[in-house]
Amino acid sequence: MSGDRVDPGRAVREWLTHLDVEKGRSRHTLAAYRRDGDRYLAFLAGRGIDDLRAVTEADVTDFLVHLRTGDDDRPPLSTTSAARSLVAVRTFHRFLALDATLTADPAAAVSPPAGPDRLPKAISIEDVDRLLSVASVGDDASALRDQALLEILYGAGARISEATGLDIDDLALDEGVIRLRGKGNKERLVPLGTYAAAAVSAYLVRARPALATRGTGTPALFLNTRGGRLSRQGAWGIIHAVADRAGLGGRVTPHTLRHSFATHLLDGGADVRIVQELLGHSSVTTTQIYTKVSIARLREVYAGSHPRAR
Repeated sequence: MSGDRVDPGRAVREWLTHLDVEKGRSRHTLAAYRRDGDRYLAFLAGRGIDDLRAVTEADVTDFLVHLRTGDDDRPPLSTTSAARSLVAVRTFHRFLALDATLTADPAAAVSPPAGPDRLPKAISIEDVDRLLSVASVGDDASALRDQALLEILYGAGARISEATGLDIDDLALDEGVIRLRGKGNKERLVPLGTYAAAAVSAYLVRARPALATRGTGTPALFLNTRGGRLSRQGAWGIIHAVADRAGLGGRVTPHTLRHSFATHLLDGGADVRIVQELLGHSSVTTTQIYTKVSIARLREVYAGSHPRAR
């Protein structure tokens, strides 16, 4: 690096050109990074810094604090927005370090703010019953398929990709289990309750053969109206339609049913490591977030029931 001053404005322009020409970033991403860069430059100028060689880790940390507190011209940013802006600044300084414009990266050790824990959204057992009851209305092939799909999503805690990826050979209804293929094509056997098993059996006998005649032959369990494998997008559409009919529109996604599966198991006393196996999580740490949901429910019940909780 030469002894010349590193002009902040020029450096940002070169960084944006690099992102555009060499990295091929989208117009939307470039606009967001440009806004972040302008705000960072204004912050540095307010501190009298006109040479990027003078920027320290403390300056970058203070910029993050500035984002979270705001000023007379701009309101404070949310944790998520502040984290995104900091990522832009870190990317900017990393570019300068890799380009040898600067010998050090003052932003490398500054971590984005941690957001609040986002607890999985589960619906109540009563809402699940209402959803599945609505799905069971009708005796045509699509209605029987839809009921079987939702029963597996909730009854086995399957991801939507796992459910749509099921083949007929993955079923062992006489043993009450199904084989799911999770992330990394990792297989696991999951028990299937009597309600789900009955729904799948009814679909296999009374619906799938009719759907299969419209296609060219596939081992897929769930078929679309053309006889091919039901896609993830098709399954999403089914769930949204059933949720709307049940008066739960906007509250139910495929993952909602998986979350509800795990939460209701833990509420019923299941061990977290058993739930980990059923969900196909490689680490129990991932599963433990569901225990927070159950604890939140316990606190709610306690607050509403114990005479000295209020």
